[in-house]
Amino acid sequence: METSQPHSAESMSQDLSELLKEATKEVHEQAENTPFMKNFQKGQVSLHEFKLVTASLYFIYSALEEEIERNKDNPVYAPVYFPAELHRKAALEKDLEYFYGSNWRAEIPCPEATQKYVERLHCVGRKHPELLVAHAYTRYLGDLSGGQVLKKIAQKALQLPSTGEGLAFFTFDGVSNATKFKQLYRSRMNALEMDHATKKSVLEEAKKAFLLNIQVFEALQKLVSKSQENGHAVQPKAELRTRNVNKWHENGPAAGKESERTSRMQADMVTTSPLVRWILALGFIATTVAVGLFAIKQSAARGSRPFPCLLQALLTH
Repeated sequence: METSQPHSAESMSQDLSELLKEATKEVHEQAENTPFMKNFQKGQVSLHEFKLVTASLYFIYSALEEEIERNKDNPVYAPVYFPAELHRKAALEKDLEYFYGSNWRAEIPCPEATQKYVERLHCVGRKHPELLVAHAYTRYLGDLSGGQVLKKIAQKALQLPSTGEGLAFFTFDGVSNATKFKQLYRSRMNALEMDHATKKSVLEEAKKAFLLNIQVFEALQKLVSKSQENGHAVQPKAELRTRNVNKWHENGPAAGKESERTSRMQADMVTTSPLVRWILALGFIATTVAVGLFAIKQSAARGSRPFPCLLQALLTH
């Protein structure tokens, strides 16, 4: 874990955005190097994993944006209040409905680490609103930067539609130029009035925000590992949900999307179970051999030469 560095009065005279960047550099790297994020960056992410992280993000942004709304007129936050450009809750709701179906609120899990993050956001918003900017900076500017890279990785790895379904979280319709908007946001953040003690507290809170993110990633990694050890125990529930959703949309205009969601669920369930893959492979080999032997038998019965090429192919495979 990162050790806090003392902040001199001279350093506290710097712009808040620069101080935040410098103070969170080490813990930022820690977050990027968690096993979960390293695998994600390599494109090694399953649909199950992506759904879990989307669910956790929903709880985090719901809490963050509830507290932002509570403090939108407070001078300690008002200058960086950009709901139309930045807020993510509505986008995450679209993504979760796409992945889980209309009953998504009853389906999504909230791990203990995510709940801990949520509780900290509510504590800050209600008792220490001057620290809220640290969490907004950590989340929103990260989404506008590295989040766009993760969007492309997820779309390719999960074969999501090019039209953007399932990726609304990464899409900022209210921001036409991310670089210019980040410059505007930083300038507004730098204009916030705060003394040296408050600046120091904001820097510490930003580091705490990154550590909370790390804990969320670690918890999600444990959930994924546990489900893989248990043969992906969520499968029966997912299959039931798929059948119910397909039945409801059987003749509706959204049948195409539901069929696509069902295919992704089935693909995710198959690819996460090595036993299923082996059974399918052995079944295919057995079927191939049976067909070949039947053809040889039929050929021998007719007194003709028994397909030497086919027999050789079966033996060499």
